[in-house]
This record gives sequence, C-alpha cells and structure tokens, in this order.
Amino acid sequence: QVQLVESGGGLVQAGGSLRLSCAASGLTFSSYAAGWFRQGPGKERAPVAVIDWSGRRTIYADSVQGRFTISRDNAKNTVYLQMNNPEPEDTAVYYCAAALATMGNPLPRTGYDYWGQGTQVTVSA
Repeated sequence: QVQLVESGGGLVQAGGSLRLSCAASGLTFSSYAAGWFRQGPGKERAPVAVIDWSGRRTIYADSVQGRFTISRDNAKNTVYLQMNNPEPEDTAVYYCAAALATMGNPLPRTGYDYWGQGTQVTVSA
C-alpha cells in the first residue's frame, strides 16, 4: 500500500521559514518524480514545485521562485519543501504527490499517481 505522509505544516509569520516533509512508503521512491501542490481558500489546487527522480532538476511556480526550495533524499524516501519568506498569500493546504518518472516528462505538472492527505500552512501578516 502506497502512502505519502506530509508533516511540518502550521502557523508561521510572514518573513519566517517553515520546512514541509513528505515521507513515502510502499513504492520505489527513486523511480518517481515528486511534487508539492497547494490549494488556497476558494482556489483550485495548483503545482508549487516539482523535482525529478534524481533530485538534479526542479521547477517552481513563479509565485514562489526564489523563496521556496524543493529537495529530496531518496535514501530516506522523503521530499522536502523549504519555505523561506512566506507571505500571507501562501496560506493553503499543501499536498505532496508522486508520479512515475519518464524520460520524456521528468518534471510533470499533472498526472500524478499518488497523493498525500495534505498539511495546512497558515502565514500570518
């Protein structure tokens, strides 16, 4: 049974920092691209950051570029999202997801196979 379990969410002040973690089990994690997505109040779920299976390639949403960093540790089956200088607009439920890696699409934005349950991040002004 595949499980993705997020942790690290909570309340943070604008300008602070927070690190989200996502622990994967039940799959060969190093064969999967991983992504962080978020869904804010009244908004659709959208990609925040994606990392390829190796950890060497990443992409970010324009709104978080330069502030957030996605990374992974395949030995620990874990993907991280370091959130620096968060803004109130970053308030959302954050989800991690895994997509089977393909050579033609190493950084997918859609078509994820597995999802976590989500963790709430609230940024106060």
